[in-house]
Amino acid sequence: MPDTVPEKKRILVVEDDASISLGLRMNLESEGYVTEVVEDGALGLEAARADWDLMILDVMLPHMNGFEIVKQLRAEGVVTPVIMLSARNHEMDKVLGLELGAEDYITKPFSLAELLARVRVALRRVATKAPESLTWKFGDVVVDRASRQVSRAGELVDLTAKEFDILATLIGARGRVLSRQQIFDSVWGSNHHGTPRTVDNFLVQLRSKLEFDPGEPRHLVTVRGVGYRFVG
Repeated sequence: MPDTVPEKKRILVVEDDASISLGLRMNLESEGYVTEVVEDGALGLEAARADWDLMILDVMLPHMNGFEIVKQLRAEGVVTPVIMLSARNHEMDKVLGLELGAEDYITKPFSLAELLARVRVALRRVATKAPESLTWKFGDVVVDRASRQVSRAGELVDLTAKEFDILATLIGARGRVLSRQQIFDSVWGSNHHGTPRTVDNFLVQLRSKLEFDPGEPRHLVTVRGVGYRFVG
């Protein structure tokens, strides 16, 4: 009986710089990966909803930036690992990308050999990692990431889209403290005109809907002088 041929890994590249995307495609395909390139953020989000083993995602894209794409994918329950590419090397950009759910963050210019090595590491890590649950539970609250529905004591809770996104961002941080600015950038995008203090108003509403005692919250906790943290 002939040996089974391993299925080729499928990688989506979302990058609007034609020279970079061409180099990535050529090198990934030479390594045996099936590769597709998209050069637009909105189209990249649509393409990313298909079945991929890995996504290489630029931050600065037309129509929708990489941070917004990762946030939306994770909110929809898409768990495809993401390696982010960016010319922005500020520490907070890296932190934001990782906290939104990216697997890795590489700054430009980068070595193709290093990127290919990180691709292999990311694929190995995913292969050995247990599937992530699409349901979060805390207290008497159940959060269904796939349907974006929240129930409490068995009854559906009416959350707005932004309330759900803030809740998902805090839970996804896995206990880390997020500043108002980090939450604001994650939910509204870094280019949105507004104030991070808006986050405070949304937290008040979330606590009124999900906490047993909104005045003494046990799960959506304020860290004075810093921001907010989720306690499961």
